[in-house]
Amino acid sequence: MLTFKNYNIADWFSFYRIAAAPLLIVLLILNERNLFSWFLLISYCTDAIDGFIARKLQITSPRGSQLDSFGDQITFTLGLIGILIFEYDFIKTNYVLIIISFSPYLIQMLIAFIKYGKATAFHTYLAKLSAIVQSAFILWLLFFEPIYWLFYVMILIGILETIEEITLIFMYDNWVAGVKGIYWAIKDKRRNKKT
Repeated sequence: MLTFKNYNIADWFSFYRIAAAPLLIVLLILNERNLFSWFLLISYCTDAIDGFIARKLQITSPRGSQLDSFGDQITFTLGLIGILIFEYDFIKTNYVLIIISFSPYLIQMLIAFIKYGKATAFHTYLAKLSAIVQSAFILWLLFFEPIYWLFYVMILIGILETIEEITLIFMYDNWVAGVKGIYWAIKDKRRNKKT
């Protein structure tokens, strides 16, 4: 039976991001931009910490990868909502480019749910780079102002990462966690395993 004591320290950092979501929502409702930005920064920091701890202590697991992905998706979504609320003019000016860049992500999520019944948790190197750039852009925008070159880099990397994720979904018949990228997937014996 799965109980809370079965979760490790890396899992608890992922749980923090999930548990922090209601607080972030309340701060959005209260229009507390400064507090929202600081708590979002903390959530992004826990994303960096949980992966580092899991690898350092060798406690990575499919469950941990799924928790991490879920926490990432919640944090990223709330970051976008924060921009929509606090930086509406930026969204209004760039909405076409934003829609174009996020449409492949929605397609990737749909394909994953159709094939696996849940979101992917590949955690590729490109996904990690994309998360770093996204968080840097979102936080800088919320704390200061938009940096357009970083915005374009974020979109480019995000689209490339989504294309890679879609490719990996078609490469793996069964859900797996912890695939570094297409190059590593080609040599991955898990692709040939049937459940």
